[in-house]
Amino acid sequence: MRVVFMGTPDFSVPVLDALVAAGHEIACVYCQPPRPAGRGKKDRPSPVQARAEALGLPVRHPVSLRSAEAQAEFAALDADAAVVVAYGLILPQPVLDAPRRGCLNIHASLLPRWRGAAPIHRAIMAGDERTGVCIMRMEAGLDTGPVLLRTETAIGPEETTGELHDRLSALGAEAIVAALDRLGTLTPEVQLESGVTYAQKIDKAEARIDWTRDAGEIDRTIRGLSPFPGAWTMAGGKRVKLLRSGLAQGSGAPGEVLADGRVACGSGAVALRQVQPEGKGPMSAEEWLRGARLPVGSRLGE
Repeated sequence: MRVVFMGTPDFSVPVLDALVAAGHEIACVYCQPPRPAGRGKKDRPSPVQARAEALGLPVRHPVSLRSAEAQAEFAALDADAAVVVAYGLILPQPVLDAPRRGCLNIHASLLPRWRGAAPIHRAIMAGDERTGVCIMRMEAGLDTGPVLLRTETAIGPEETTGELHDRLSALGAEAIVAALDRLGTLTPEVQLESGVTYAQKIDKAEARIDWTRDAGEIDRTIRGLSPFPGAWTMAGGKRVKLLRSGLAQGSGAPGEVLADGRVACGSGAVALRQVQPEGKGPMSAEEWLRGARLPVGSRLGE
């Protein structure tokens, strides 16, 4: 097929590669404009733009698709379909209507659960046992369109958002190739309103750990916010990110350091696996506790 690809971050890159490998003609790649990044704050192209240029594909990064000119330029691409994955702009109705066989979105949840901006984070933070990817025919509402294809996977008991992100990206790449191959035979599945939940954008205020909470909730928060934006706590007057954790046996005052990298919570305990102290790289929790001179009985969060 002749396809317009619309995506921006790392999550989208394997999908673009899969479409090219499957032999689809990429009429154009749309992504977000370059943004200032790094110490010099120079404009840096998005991962999708960098990959598209390496593949020799034409790239556009309009600030908006709402103008008549931008919509006419999109329609002139004469595409069979558009594949959209973590693009970052709302598609107006004229853009949705332009491809002959519609705009297909890859969404990283089992719709209608976790519509919206942060489905991977929210699935882990909520303690979901399973998630997946859906290929959805796009319409004007937020992730409301009919589902053409869905692929499920289990969430590991200590899996982080970063790890699940990479697995779902690969699953999405496989699923969209299968969906395009079977586009004329797939039966659209209307989403039931009874199962709708919304994956709100992560608020930075959610990232500070409240040690008075249940160990399960704290563990899910640590894993769900890893690697970005990163759950954190204060320790010895310094801020430290908590990157990996698991549930553990033990009890004590909330935030009390127990043996073997365990920390007491409001009920139960978590085992810290990996942390990142302020100004340093990731390291094991035991290494950090030794270096920071935080013996058993110390309190985190203060």
